Amino acid sequence: MPIYAYRCAQCEHDFDRLQKLSDPDPDACPECGAVGEVRRQLTAPSFRLAGSGWYETDFKKDGDKKRNLAEGGEGAGKPEAKPAAATPAKSEPAPAPASPAPKAEPKPAA
Repeated sequence: MPIYAYRCAQCEHDFDRLQKLSDPDPDACPECGAVGEVRRQLTAPSFRLAGSGWYETDFKKDGDKKRNLAEGGEGAGKPEAKPAAATPAKSEPAPAPASPAPKAEPKPAA
């Protein structure tokens, strides 16, 4: 539910109210009790989608460095920690089949 900001025109009291879109605006000021003097204020939202999990181009400033996330991103400068093996692993090609696979012969039509 959104939070709306209101101001009384008579006493200039500012207050916020959490309400549904379908709820009516308050008629009376909670401070001075003036009826019909309360107006809704236009306010900027304090909501920003930033941080990890969002596209890098969202909220991009002109001075920010451009980088490609697929090429390393944040962890590009850190080497991966892997234990050193005493002997390198040997990669041998898979042996070829000794005999060719038998071909399926078509059956004569009856």
